[in-house]
Order: sequence, then structure tokens, then C-alpha cells
Amino acid sequence: MQKNIYRKFGVYLIGFLALMACTRPQTGTSEVKDSGFQPIQVKYARNFVLEDSIPGLRLLTICNAEGKHSTAYRYALVNGDGKGVDIPDGYEVIKVPVNRFICMTSLQLSNFIALNITDKVVGITSTRHLFNDALNQQIDDGRTVKIGIEGEFDNELVLLANPELIMVSPSKRGGFDVLKESGMPIMPHLGYQEPDPLGQAEWVKVIGILTGHEQEATAYFDKVEARYNELKEKVQCSTPNDQRPSIFSGDMKGGAWYATGGKSFLAAIFRDAGARYVMENNRDAGGVNMDFEAIYAQAADVDYWRISNSFNGTFTYDVLAEQDSRFCDFKAYRLHHVIYSNMSQTPFYESFPVHPDLVLSDFVKIFYPQLLPDYTPTYYKLLE
Repeated sequence: MQKNIYRKFGVYLIGFLALMACTRPQTGTSEVKDSGFQPIQVKYARNFVLEDSIPGLRLLTICNAEGKHSTAYRYALVNGDGKGVDIPDGYEVIKVPVNRFICMTSLQLSNFIALNITDKVVGITSTRHLFNDALNQQIDDGRTVKIGIEGEFDNELVLLANPELIMVSPSKRGGFDVLKESGMPIMPHLGYQEPDPLGQAEWVKVIGILTGHEQEATAYFDKVEARYNELKEKVQCSTPNDQRPSIFSGDMKGGAWYATGGKSFLAAIFRDAGARYVMENNRDAGGVNMDFEAIYAQAADVDYWRISNSFNGTFTYDVLAEQDSRFCDFKAYRLHHVIYSNMSQTPFYESFPVHPDLVLSDFVKIFYPQLLPDYTPTYYKLLE
């Protein structure tokens, strides 16, 4: 009996420590005790934690704070060779600044683009929907190589790129075990799991820290934060709750309706833009698959409908009707209140993670045009 009690206590203790690895106050500041690093305040992101309590050392812990079975990735960032620095157990040493990265997603690339340091990206997985001129030039002249897609990496090209750090997304299809076996340092980038739009954007600070551009990253984020919160407050002060429009999201893919989860960054943007999202009570942070009848029951009389895709050509209301005649029954379709973004025609993927202020502005412009009379939408606009 006593052994069982001790065993249960041990399980609870391990679970508690794992949870604490990625738990901190929302407005916490990394503690600085002559660490040699500039202090970095983390205000919105929940999936990385910084600690500057050891001289010459910055500790970075990355994990999904919402996950029930979260894995914590711990890194000890040291300046130079790190000689004489006492590295805690369980931390992988990363020498900073890092100058050669492989990026697996456009979200990761957005951080480098924002800081104007694309020259540090020596490998990417794909150039589909890549708009950035600097990166395209780097690919053309061989400074950046395409290593293949998730699960089908060209290991020779990975070695040829000679990366110092490979940024990965653990939720992707795979192939990372081979990279781990190569002995190359790997670090997950979990910005895509942040439910707060500013939390997603705040991951630019991680790249700033790794590349020695902390001050630039902080300055960049501060400007985005200020613009976002200023517009959010303007909306809150100008729009009574009972007068806010309603919105639903998604479309049919593979016979199912793919909707935006109620705890996703986009659902937060809908709310901050002064709209009521029909799935606001849903607990998912990612996409949600539903049958058409289920979404129709919620969205038939909703004011706006948000769609994004990579349609080859001009997307119109007629195209929507051709895809599924039932779409014409939605109130948003009849009112021509479809909010649309063509991902193949705008730099959405490589830009929106670090520009939630622009995504917010797009929706505010649609819902309350009088609040932004001179603004031209960047990604989303009403379908014509």
C-alpha cells in the first residue's frame, strides 16, 4: 500500500515538473544576474521560456504549454566557445550567434524576413508560394538549397548546406529521425501552436536571440504589438457587443468541412476585429473537420464567411457555386460577404506570422471601414 502511494506521488511529481517547464506569468521577464545577455521580456508567447540566471548562459525551454503529453526541448545558449560556463544537466548546448539555418516552414522564414537576415537561411524545404526577392535570389545563386519535403529530405543536400541549426515543426509528416541521427542540432519552432496572434509574432525574439539580433527583434515586435493593441482598443471602444457581426470560416476539403478552431490565432483575430466567431466555444487551436450539415446548422444565417485557398485563376462567387451549390444557401454568400485570400497571389505564409497587425487591419477594414478609411487590405478582402 505504501509503495503504491510513493509510486503515485512520483508520477504526479513528474507531471507537475513537466508542466512547470513551460509555465510562467504572462508578463514575465527573464531574470538577469550578470548573464552577459540583454534582458528579453516574453509577454504573449506560451511555448518558450527564457532564463538568464547563470553568468555567460541563457537557458531556452521550448514546449507546447497546452499539450497533455508535451515534450520539453531544453537548450543552453552560450556566447563563443562557452569555456568555463557551468551547463545544467539535460540541456543541449547551442553556440550563439548561429549563422547557418535550415528552415522547414514559411512561418519560420517569416522571422528571418522580418529581421532582414535571410542570408542566414542556407536551406529550405520548398519554394511554393515564396515571394521574398532576397530568398529567391539566394536560391538562384546557390546560397540557399532546397532539401526536399518533410519525410523525403535529400540528406546529401542537407549535409551540403552545412547548417549549424535545423528548425523543425514536430507536427509535420516526419523524416526528422534521420536528421537527428546525423548529429545536427535540431530545434522546434512552435509559433504555429500559439493561440495568441501576438504570441505567434513574439517568436521573432527566439530567432533574434539565436542570431545575435535581440535588440532588432525586440524593436520589431514592439512596433507590431503597439499597432495591434491600438487598433484592438479602437475596435473595442467603437463597437458595442450587441452590434458586432458574426463570422464563420473554412470550406469543403476532401468531402469534409475544414474549419478554424475556436482557440486558434485566427479566431482571436476575429474577436479582436470586433466579430463573433460561430465556433468561439470550440477548444481546438488548429483546424477542425466537420460534415456540411454540422457547419450549416451553425453558419446558415451568419453575416460573413472567411475563405483562403490557392485557386489557380480568378476566384468568384460563381466559382464557389460551381464547387458546391449548397454554398448559395449561406446568408454570407447571398449578401456577397465572403472574405477571401488567395495564398498563391499574396505573401501570406511568409508574412502573416510576424504581421498580425496587418491581418487584424484587414478584418477591421471589412467589418468597420470607417475606422480605417485610408487602409488598403494586405491579405484579405471582400470577394468581388
